[in-house]
Amino acid sequence: MDYHQDRFDDYSLLIFKKEKLIAVFPANKRDEILYSHQGLSYGGLVFKKNSRFAQELESFKALLNYIKLKGFITLNIKLIPKIYNSYPSDAIDYLLFLLNAKLYRRDVSSAIFNAEKLNIQSNRLQGKKKGEKQGLVIKEEIGFDKFWNNVLIPNLERKHQVKPVHSLEEISLLKERFPNNIRQFNVYCKNTVVAGATIFDTKQVAHVQYISGNQDNQKLGSLDFLFEYLITNVFKNKMYFDFGISNENNGQNINQGLLYWKEGFGARAITQDFYKIDINNINKLDSIFI
Repeated sequence: MDYHQDRFDDYSLLIFKKEKLIAVFPANKRDEILYSHQGLSYGGLVFKKNSRFAQELESFKALLNYIKLKGFITLNIKLIPKIYNSYPSDAIDYLLFLLNAKLYRRDVSSAIFNAEKLNIQSNRLQGKKKGEKQGLVIKEEIGFDKFWNNVLIPNLERKHQVKPVHSLEEISLLKERFPNNIRQFNVYCKNTVVAGATIFDTKQVAHVQYISGNQDNQKLGSLDFLFEYLITNVFKNKMYFDFGISNENNGQNINQGLLYWKEGFGARAITQDFYKIDINNINKLDSIFI
């Protein structure tokens, strides 16, 4: 995470039992609030696969006691979407219930469960056929400059007046550090990049970090052409293919057209939850077991 350390006041924590590391909590601070790290898509308290409920309870209590001692009054925690867990791990959800934590945001993402894959809808397949007729070509590439400079940055500026979360330099640095986990697929029409997708490839999930096609996307069918290929060929053996969120305005609204497009490939809704915890409620965790 140090590539964007200038944007956040890091306060990540490690939890030990004696000398053994048992949990990590990526975090940053702002005034008297501690956040699940705002520079990460996913967060929360992360345990080893073999941890048990009692250990997770004690770890969470230790975390809350520590940050209370350090003067924090609120913990804002975001949970990891269930599809990213390598093993069932809902202990924190239960503890948040006991703490009277307030759900203040819920994002909707769209994911394909490949073991029970739904059929791709005909309108998406028609887009794929457009791409075939136009002679589109898909290439996986090491560099990001063509996609960033010719498609992604211009599109985001034109449609939303924003820049990508990652600069070209930052995504290139991350690729250097994680060469097998960050993958770039570009679509070419007559040797010109017209669309692309940046995929974060994890153990069981292929997560789409960036999707973008130029203004000829509807005519060329470039994104339909690309994603039919990614879903049915490149990532067909992943447990899940995650398109990412379709939310705007901090989870309050959904981009209906974007959601409809994702669901056309067979993706269905999953959620990511964000909670506020009043640190003074920590005593509610003292009498769980009977």
